[in-house]
Amino acid sequence: MKKQTLHISTSPHLAQGTSVEVIMRNVVIALMPAALFSIYAFGWNAALVLITAVVSCLLTEHILCRLANKRSTVSDWSAIITGLLLGLTLPPIFPLWMTFLGGVFAIGMGKFLFGGLGYNVFNPALVGRAVLQGAFPVAITTWYASFSAERFTTLHSAVLAVPFMEPVIDGTSGATPLSAFKFDGITSEASDLALGLVSGSTGETSSVFILLGGLYLVWRNFMNWRIPVAILATVFVFSGILYWIDPIEYPSPLFMLFSGGLMLGAVFMATDMVASPITSWGVIIYGIIIGALVVIIRLWGGLPEGVMYAILLGNAISPHIDRLVRYRVYGTSLKTS
Repeated sequence: MKKQTLHISTSPHLAQGTSVEVIMRNVVIALMPAALFSIYAFGWNAALVLITAVVSCLLTEHILCRLANKRSTVSDWSAIITGLLLGLTLPPIFPLWMTFLGGVFAIGMGKFLFGGLGYNVFNPALVGRAVLQGAFPVAITTWYASFSAERFTTLHSAVLAVPFMEPVIDGTSGATPLSAFKFDGITSEASDLALGLVSGSTGETSSVFILLGGLYLVWRNFMNWRIPVAILATVFVFSGILYWIDPIEYPSPLFMLFSGGLMLGAVFMATDMVASPITSWGVIIYGIIIGALVVIIRLWGGLPEGVMYAILLGNAISPHIDRLVRYRVYGTSLKTS
């Protein structure tokens, strides 16, 4: 009879075959429908912006790892996600050199400065976008109409602008639905917003495809569905109450849901596994705070959009939310020693 060897080890005794690379690769897969639709809607301009953002993030991560004498982590797919998300938050005619700088700041300040993947306090893509918002406010608020006839035959002059020179904007630019509402009181049809038949950032016109990507991640158990549900429900209820009070002054809740970068932010950015809470009640409170801030900034703030700032503020208070609602171990108190 063959002897069996008994292996004794410490916990954990069960291992799941899901690695960081697998999770990140599936997030990239989930982003593909929205990214491809943005290229279909805006043409080669959007394609170049997305590619530049991804290449910038990959190069920055590789160079910083080498400078720090660490193994390059570009193969874990996280830098690709940051690049895709950054590109999807930018206008499709955003100058490529500015896009490249955004990727440098996203990885350098938003990720590497805090210690790399797993240590970032804020969503790296939003950090890069916030820097670009402050540095280039005109370029980042210049829009391009979707489904133009020449989107696959010509490149916009602003996209290929010379570095550190002011890009030339021609007559093809247009206002986003949020800008039109904020400054002119004009609202767009919810169906047009959901189907992407409007101008905006490359990722603002893909609500249906963003939701499909989110459902895929929920199905694979790679995303906490409570966060986007809490955000979207808060925006819907809050704006719905205001619309019920005064439908002339305030937009409909469907307009608030499908306009701007809310879908992209709620599904792919607020759900950052590192920068979001981990407790059951914490993620709900986190989502409610972000949703409320989005409505407040959009309706009463100086900017037409508030998703970026709402999520960054949510990231900042995420650890405090978990601390307030953390579970109490039986026989102990919530007071820290």
